[in-house]
Amino acid sequence: MAQQRWRARRGAMVAGAFVAVGALMLTACSPSGGDTTEEAGDFDFTGKEVGAMEDYGVGDTFVASEPVEFGLFYRDHPNYPLNENWLILEELQANQNVAFDFVSTPLAEWDQRKSLVIGAGDAPDIISVTYPGQEVSFVAGGAILPASDFVQYMPNYMDKVERWGLEEDLDQLRQEDGKYYLFPGFREEPRAEYSFAVRTDIWDELGLSLEPETFDELREQLRTVKEAYPDAYPMTDRWSANGPLEGTLAFVSPNFGTQAGWGFGQGLSWNGDEFEYTGASDEYRDLVAFYASLVEEGLLDPESITQDDDQAIQKFASGRALSIGTNDQEIVRYRTTVEELGTDAEMSMIRVPAGPAGDYFQSGQRLVSGFMLSSSAAESEDFLALLQFLDWLYYSDEGLEFAKWGVEGTTYTVDADGTRVLNEDITAMGLNPGAPENLQADYGFSNGVWTLAHGSTLDLDRSMLRDETLTFLDQMSTKAIRDLPPPAPLNEIEREQVSLYQSALRDHVYQNTAAFILGQRSMDEWDDYVAELEGMNMTAYLDFVNAARERYAQNNG
Repeated sequence: MAQQRWRARRGAMVAGAFVAVGALMLTACSPSGGDTTEEAGDFDFTGKEVGAMEDYGVGDTFVASEPVEFGLFYRDHPNYPLNENWLILEELQANQNVAFDFVSTPLAEWDQRKSLVIGAGDAPDIISVTYPGQEVSFVAGGAILPASDFVQYMPNYMDKVERWGLEEDLDQLRQEDGKYYLFPGFREEPRAEYSFAVRTDIWDELGLSLEPETFDELREQLRTVKEAYPDAYPMTDRWSANGPLEGTLAFVSPNFGTQAGWGFGQGLSWNGDEFEYTGASDEYRDLVAFYASLVEEGLLDPESITQDDDQAIQKFASGRALSIGTNDQEIVRYRTTVEELGTDAEMSMIRVPAGPAGDYFQSGQRLVSGFMLSSSAAESEDFLALLQFLDWLYYSDEGLEFAKWGVEGTTYTVDADGTRVLNEDITAMGLNPGAPENLQADYGFSNGVWTLAHGSTLDLDRSMLRDETLTFLDQMSTKAIRDLPPPAPLNEIEREQVSLYQSALRDHVYQNTAAFILGQRSMDEWDDYVAELEGMNMTAYLDFVNAARERYAQNNG
């Protein structure tokens, strides 16, 4: 009788949640406006409601109706090794009635170990820290649940999708069956993180702007620096461990109308009519030619292509180079190195200039690292409670603030104007440097396992940022965001085939990108290089992808 009452109550609760959230939410996460309930069907939670709340909706605090324990595949970061006595875990157990059964793997082994565990069918309920695209290889085996079948039971998730207009972003995750298999982290607005750090003292001395309008103007600045400081490189760089200048080319390339480095992805660019291969495009050529010109003129340290990060940082901090790629956290590291070396240097981040294609920021930056659910989780007696808890922790404003800042009065306070202030004896993200305790290492908060987007809402996302970072974000906010490409999901057989093409093509692009930039291969040979890509099945690869795009469009409207 109690279960019958619960089933009736659950039906009313779900229906009520749909009404409160709005009918548009049901279309928000389905292909081309299809109804999610028609696509996935209502899930039968009979026997799987242990610990679930009868009334749970947007703005409600999740508290399990009885103690529950969820399996968690945990990525153990060396900067904050797992401590099962962390305050975050104590608070979740005391206030949410939730504990975890950890399966922990070191960061250095994370991706490899994750593949092995999922492939063996041994994954715990929650599989943490998964970036968009990494879930694809696990879809065919049925080891992970289709997230799009279950987000209808996560009201905070659905609320943000509708209010923030994330439907097109989520379409990028869809597979051939029209479903997506990752629960991604959300950002209300994309956040720029990377740019160049320049020696502010030298830029000021030479009368150079910290907001060069174009990359041509930046090159002129580097020429001025070279003339004044001939014994130093105007620029060195880093992030070349797996390919040339991967970090820098990623944030520079949108301004050249392309993507590169960390943003190279599967090597596909949408030209408005069809997909073309990024590494063979005119826009990619223009990007490479720009960097080749910097090396040719002695403006960019040629060792940037091969040196490790520590070498690059030492050059910049010691004054042997006067600018370098950075992000809002790495510039703090640079300043620490300057202090250790006793160098007299000032530095700041500059606005990323516009390029020949315009003034752009890369697309697809509102979906960030998320999590997957093991297919076995749907058989658990507490499956509905699991969905509710994850919805609260990762997608509610309350859960996001808790995971990031901790406990008000214990790790932070709130000023009269609503500003959160970290306790003076705690450091985090460059705040309170030198404080004896660390919010991540000593308390477990601001941990990538539990804070998918470090805030999600614009307010929370910016709440721990330093003033100089906020200034940088304001400068970058005027950039246009490149359009997202249409979905083109491949089926399993196609993926197996194109994976052979992708790897060889990407390797050839990376090798020749380095050779062109270093002058080991003349830009006059670009057409020869494109012909080499064509000989490595580039055309066949594009045929698969463009056929998949057409098929998806026909099947999903």
